[in-house]
Amino acid sequence: MESPPARVGIVTVSDRASRGVYEDRGGPAVARYLGEVLTCAWEAVTRLVPDERPLIEEALRDLCDGQGCCLVITTGGTGPAARDVTPEATLAVCDRMMPGFGEAMRAASLKSVPTAILSRQTAGLRGRALILNLPGNPKAVGECLDAVFAAVPYCIDLLEGPRLTTNPERIVAFRPKS
Repeated sequence: MESPPARVGIVTVSDRASRGVYEDRGGPAVARYLGEVLTCAWEAVTRLVPDERPLIEEALRDLCDGQGCCLVITTGGTGPAARDVTPEATLAVCDRMMPGFGEAMRAASLKSVPTAILSRQTAGLRGRALILNLPGNPKAVGECLDAVFAAVPYCIDLLEGPRLTTNPERIVAFRPKS
Protein backbone atom coordinates (compact mmCIF):
# COMPACT_ATOMS: atom_id res chain seq x y z
CA MET A 1 0.00 0.00 0.00
CA GLU A 2 1.35 3.39 -0.98
CA SER A 3 1.92 5.84 1.85
CA PRO A 4 0.18 9.21 1.75
CA PRO A 5 2.16 12.19 0.47
CA ALA A 6 4.37 13.99 2.94
CA ARG A 7 2.79 17.27 3.98
CA VAL A 8 5.00 20.33 3.94
CA GLY A 9 3.86 23.65 5.33
CA ILE A 10 4.99 26.80 3.55
CA VAL A 11 4.37 30.04 5.43
CA THR A 12 5.03 33.42 3.86
CA VAL A 13 5.32 36.13 6.51
CA SER A 14 4.79 39.55 4.93
CA ASP A 15 2.62 42.53 5.80
CA ARG A 16 2.50 43.78 2.21
CA ALA A 17 1.98 40.45 0.48
CA SER A 18 -0.76 39.52 2.96
CA ARG A 19 -2.56 42.80 2.09
CA GLY A 20 -2.14 42.23 -1.65
CA VAL A 21 0.23 45.20 -2.09
CA TYR A 22 2.61 42.91 -3.94
CA GLU A 23 2.81 39.31 -5.04
CA ASP A 24 4.14 36.67 -2.66
CA ARG A 25 7.41 35.49 -4.19
CA GLY A 26 8.94 33.75 -1.14
CA GLY A 27 6.36 30.99 -0.72
CA PRO A 28 6.38 30.08 -4.42
CA ALA A 29 10.21 30.01 -4.34
CA VAL A 30 10.06 27.45 -1.51
CA ALA A 31 7.51 25.35 -3.44
CA ARG A 32 9.63 25.47 -6.62
CA TYR A 33 12.70 24.42 -4.67
CA LEU A 34 10.91 21.46 -3.10
CA GLY A 35 9.53 20.48 -6.50
CA GLU A 36 13.10 20.32 -7.85
CA VAL A 37 14.57 18.48 -4.87
CA LEU A 38 11.98 16.05 -3.51
CA THR A 39 11.32 12.84 -5.42
CA CYS A 40 8.80 11.38 -2.96
CA ALA A 41 5.11 12.21 -3.04
CA TRP A 42 4.50 15.46 -1.15
CA GLU A 43 1.94 18.21 -0.94
CA ALA A 44 2.25 21.82 0.09
CA VAL A 45 -0.02 23.36 2.71
CA THR A 46 0.41 27.12 2.32
CA ARG A 47 -0.26 30.11 4.52
CA LEU A 48 0.25 33.84 3.94
CA VAL A 49 0.28 35.87 7.14
CA PRO A 50 1.25 39.41 8.16
CA ASP A 51 4.20 40.11 10.45
CA GLU A 52 2.10 39.55 13.55
CA ARG A 53 3.56 37.15 16.08
CA PRO A 54 0.22 35.63 17.27
CA LEU A 55 -0.80 34.92 13.65
CA ILE A 56 2.57 33.36 12.82
CA GLU A 57 2.39 31.20 15.94
CA GLU A 58 -1.16 30.14 15.07
CA ALA A 59 -0.12 29.16 11.53
CA LEU A 60 2.85 27.15 12.81
CA ARG A 61 0.76 25.32 15.41
CA ASP A 62 -1.96 24.51 12.87
CA LEU A 63 0.48 23.23 10.25
CA CYS A 64 2.34 21.01 12.74
CA ASP A 65 -0.54 19.85 14.93
CA GLY A 66 -3.67 20.19 12.81
CA GLN A 67 -2.42 19.63 9.27
CA GLY A 68 0.17 16.97 10.08
CA CYS A 69 3.07 18.63 8.30
CA CYS A 70 6.44 16.95 8.92
CA LEU A 71 8.30 20.01 7.68
CA VAL A 72 7.26 23.66 7.87
CA ILE A 73 9.30 26.27 6.03
CA THR A 74 8.71 29.95 6.68
CA THR A 75 9.95 32.74 4.46
CA GLY A 76 10.18 36.33 5.66
CA GLY A 77 10.32 38.14 8.96
CA THR A 78 13.88 37.12 9.90
CA GLY A 79 15.59 40.51 9.70
CA PRO A 80 16.35 43.07 12.40
CA ALA A 81 13.35 45.35 11.76
CA ALA A 82 10.90 45.78 14.61
CA ARG A 83 8.16 43.85 12.75
CA ASP A 84 10.46 40.91 11.89
CA VAL A 85 9.24 38.44 14.52
CA THR A 86 9.24 35.06 12.78
CA PRO A 87 12.12 33.66 14.89
CA GLU A 88 10.36 34.74 18.11
CA ALA A 89 7.13 33.05 16.97
CA THR A 90 9.07 29.91 16.09
CA LEU A 91 10.81 29.86 19.46
CA ALA A 92 7.44 30.26 21.21
CA VAL A 93 5.90 27.20 19.55
CA CYS A 94 8.90 24.84 19.46
CA ASP A 95 9.75 22.15 21.98
CA ARG A 96 13.46 22.32 21.11
CA MET A 97 15.60 24.55 18.93
CA MET A 98 18.02 23.37 16.23
CA PRO A 99 20.59 26.20 15.99
CA GLY A 100 22.87 24.44 13.51
CA PHE A 101 20.38 25.06 10.70
CA GLY A 102 20.47 28.84 11.18
CA GLU A 103 24.24 28.86 11.52
CA ALA A 104 24.68 26.93 8.26
CA MET A 105 22.18 29.11 6.38
CA ARG A 106 23.85 32.35 7.48
CA ALA A 107 27.31 31.00 6.61
CA ALA A 108 26.12 30.10 3.10
CA SER A 109 24.40 33.46 2.59
CA LEU A 110 27.46 35.34 3.81
CA LYS A 111 29.31 34.09 0.72
CA SER A 112 26.86 36.10 -1.42
CA VAL A 113 26.02 39.19 0.63
CA PRO A 114 27.69 40.84 3.64
CA THR A 115 24.31 41.68 5.18
CA ALA A 116 23.60 37.96 5.75
CA ILE A 117 24.75 38.49 9.33
CA LEU A 118 21.63 40.62 9.84
CA SER A 119 19.35 37.67 9.18
CA ARG A 120 18.06 35.63 12.09
CA GLN A 121 17.21 32.33 10.42
CA THR A 122 16.55 29.59 12.92
CA ALA A 123 14.98 26.16 13.19
CA GLY A 124 13.17 24.14 15.80
CA LEU A 125 11.13 21.06 16.49
CA ARG A 126 7.45 20.94 17.36
CA GLY A 127 6.26 17.42 18.00
CA ARG A 128 7.16 15.43 14.90
CA ALA A 129 7.78 18.48 12.71
CA LEU A 130 10.87 20.45 11.77
CA ILE A 131 10.32 24.19 11.34
CA LEU A 132 12.85 26.16 9.27
CA ASN A 133 12.88 29.98 9.09
CA LEU A 134 14.23 31.44 5.84
CA PRO A 135 14.65 35.02 4.63
CA GLY A 136 11.96 36.41 2.34
CA ASN A 137 14.20 37.02 -0.68
CA PRO A 138 13.57 34.27 -3.29
CA LYS A 139 17.29 33.99 -4.14
CA ALA A 140 18.13 33.60 -0.44
CA VAL A 141 15.49 30.85 -0.14
CA GLY A 142 17.44 28.63 -2.55
CA GLU A 143 20.82 29.46 -1.04
CA CYS A 144 19.63 28.71 2.46
CA LEU A 145 17.85 25.48 1.56
CA ASP A 146 20.88 24.30 -0.44
CA ALA A 147 22.98 24.82 2.70
CA VAL A 148 20.85 22.59 4.94
CA PHE A 149 18.52 20.36 2.94
CA ALA A 150 20.87 17.36 2.83
CA ALA A 151 20.21 16.98 6.58
CA VAL A 152 16.44 17.54 6.48
CA PRO A 153 15.31 14.03 5.43
CA TYR A 154 17.35 12.36 8.19
CA CYS A 155 15.99 14.84 10.74
CA ILE A 156 12.46 13.90 9.64
CA ASP A 157 13.44 10.20 9.95
CA LEU A 158 14.59 10.80 13.53
CA LEU A 159 11.22 12.47 14.26
CA GLU A 160 9.52 9.31 12.92
CA GLY A 161 8.03 11.21 9.99
CA PRO A 162 7.58 10.14 6.37
CA ARG A 163 10.63 9.15 4.35
CA LEU A 164 11.67 12.14 2.24
CA THR A 165 13.70 11.24 -0.82
CA THR A 166 15.69 13.66 -2.94
CA ASN A 167 16.91 14.01 -6.50
CA PRO A 168 20.62 13.16 -6.16
CA GLU A 169 21.46 15.42 -9.11
CA ARG A 170 20.15 18.30 -7.01
CA ILE A 171 20.67 17.37 -3.32
CA VAL A 172 21.98 14.12 -1.86
CA ALA A 173 20.13 13.40 1.37
CA PHE A 174 22.57 12.28 4.03
CA ARG A 175 21.58 9.24 6.04
CA PRO A 176 24.17 7.44 8.17
CA LYS A 177 24.92 3.92 7.07
CA SER A 178 23.36 1.44 9.49
